[in-house]
Amino acid sequence: MRRRDFLGVLSGAAAMWPLAARAQERVRRIGVLMGQPAGDPVVQARNAAFLQGMQELGWTIGRNVQIEYRWDLDEADHRRNAAELVALAPDVILTTGGISMGPLLQATRTVPIVFVQVTDPVGAGYVESLARPGGNATGFIPFEFGMSAKWLELLKEIAPGIKRVAVLRDAALALGMGQLGAIQSVAPSFGVELRPVGVADANEIERGITAFARDPNGALILTVGPGAIRHREMIIGLAARHKLPAVYPYRFFAADGGLIAYGPDTIEPYRRAAGYVDRILKGEKPADLPVQAPTRYETVLNLKTARALGLDVPAEVLVRADQVIE
Repeated sequence: MRRRDFLGVLSGAAAMWPLAARAQERVRRIGVLMGQPAGDPVVQARNAAFLQGMQELGWTIGRNVQIEYRWDLDEADHRRNAAELVALAPDVILTTGGISMGPLLQATRTVPIVFVQVTDPVGAGYVESLARPGGNATGFIPFEFGMSAKWLELLKEIAPGIKRVAVLRDAALALGMGQLGAIQSVAPSFGVELRPVGVADANEIERGITAFARDPNGALILTVGPGAIRHREMIIGLAARHKLPAVYPYRFFAADGGLIAYGPDTIEPYRRAAGYVDRILKGEKPADLPVQAPTRYETVLNLKTARALGLDVPAEVLVRADQVIE
């Protein structure tokens, strides 16, 4: 064989090696269990952040990773979707909220799980400790119960005349009761009476808020939970209709017309979760990856809603706000 022909063969073979390597690259499988309907804009933004994070780490759908989604609507969905995902034998599962963690851990104690938006994973028994989870799950908490007291403080700053506060929480979740307990611990110092209101379904929410609004000097605190997000438009609408100042746990409530929000960024943790999924796919164990807390909290004020409620927002609240919606 002539030298020029031999070099041509070598060149062609070298060009084929990357293609062959890609063809042989193992495709990993990720299960994603979201606690809300697929069409929810917040859920879409969270999923987009996760996918962006995965792409930045070198994972491409169809080339080296496959993602199986399940979307939850009610309790039966949680159990069925958890069982379906585990049966697919994924390399790792990403999930949202404590309401999905129980069914997942009932279905598997071996498949690695990365959770987001789980407030008390130690108390719920999902991990042994935040520093050393110890089992097959780790992830990201949105906050500790103690910060719930900040919501009442904000309400008194922005509407000092309030005497009664309805706390919307899910009584079926330890999360809801924990947040209520933190608010109750500081309520006497602010001189307010608290009234728990359930958020199990739309009818319970409407009945509770409507009954509460019959007496004057009232306000609302919406705690964290899947019902809060699912029914946020109705809750914001009821607060506006009954002229109730209200504080919410996430910025998108204020963006949708709520008065003020204080809480963590709910999108960034999904980008950070991609990092944990990547590390697990590369061989690390959830037991050795510490549960992480938010890096910052944000205050978002809807000034248009404040004006509609006749509130004169104090200058110190405006200065502290990370975003003011005009």
